[in-house]
Amino acid sequence: MVDKEKALKNITRIKEKIAKSPGVRFRPHFKTHQSAQIGEWFREMGVSAITVSSVDMALFFAQHGWTDITISILVNPLEIEPIILLAETVDLNLLVDSAESTAFLAQHLTPKLTKSVKVWIKIDTGYHRTGIEYGRTAEILSTAKEIKKSRGLHFQGLLTHSGHSYKAKSPGELTAIYNDTVTKMTVVREYLRENGVTGVEISIGDTPTCSAVDTFYGVDEVRCGNFVFYDVMQMAIGSCKEEDIAAAVACPVIACYPQRNEIVIYGGAVHLSKEFITDEKGRKIYGLAALPNESSPRWGPSLNDTYVSALSQEHGIIRTTEAFSRRVRVGDIVMILPVHSCLAADLMRHNLLPTNYTN
Repeated sequence: MVDKEKALKNITRIKEKIAKSPGVRFRPHFKTHQSAQIGEWFREMGVSAITVSSVDMALFFAQHGWTDITISILVNPLEIEPIILLAETVDLNLLVDSAESTAFLAQHLTPKLTKSVKVWIKIDTGYHRTGIEYGRTAEILSTAKEIKKSRGLHFQGLLTHSGHSYKAKSPGELTAIYNDTVTKMTVVREYLRENGVTGVEISIGDTPTCSAVDTFYGVDEVRCGNFVFYDVMQMAIGSCKEEDIAAAVACPVIACYPQRNEIVIYGGAVHLSKEFITDEKGRKIYGLAALPNESSPRWGPSLNDTYVSALSQEHGIIRTTEAFSRRVRVGDIVMILPVHSCLAADLMRHNLLPTNYTN
């Protein structure tokens, strides 16, 4: 279930913040909502360029009229045919982190195209997932030169994702990660400039740091995406408040066990994922529980001492108070605020914008 009013507020907040930073483009990541309809909310606010996390997602949004798309996963050689199709129909941005990947594109992609493709070098500034480590400047330079000499490839710049921001514990830590990321990327860009590679742009994109900072200095593009819904993890980090969370999973109660202060919902790992946070008491929390409302906001505040404590494939166990476990009935709906809204939205596949989803 999506609370449109909250989602629109979240989009507006980030877009206006970026607008206050001269020369910075907003290229939101659509992997969170994966929705053509929600995509239109962005388009109505003037957004024309987007980020996606897969070739399939790029094809989906291209079919819905988006013509400027960055695929923010490294090029997969086994998907070269759909990449060629996309490159002919949209303004496509691709990621590489080696001269070898660049050579592959030059050999298999560019001979079949009538226009150029923009290529970014993925830089690792601390997340250690993918990308060339920022200190390996000679390797970055050789990759940039390989791109620039390849007909049909245009070297656009340096791109990073500070995924380690999800381990931060406070807004202050998030701001520090943003500053560190921009410093490292700026050092790399300056190294390239000193070695004859100019016009290099910097693209960043993680919701925690983008929510924490006031201005986006030192970058050319911002690609955050989770902010459209936010979630319990973002709340725990400090990048949003609970009232900003704009998506929840409506789960039916299928069993009540007041003798152990638990209820069971039809809503398991295949609906919510197995992402969790650990609270200050050391408890693993797979989601927070709230009750639905007939009017906006679509659900109330999370219930005290009530959370998803365990998940199996289809079942979710909610640990709660004795009072609530005796109050709730089989067939009632409980709204689960997801720990990671990107995964929950992907697993559920459909978003609903109901006017009334209580009985």
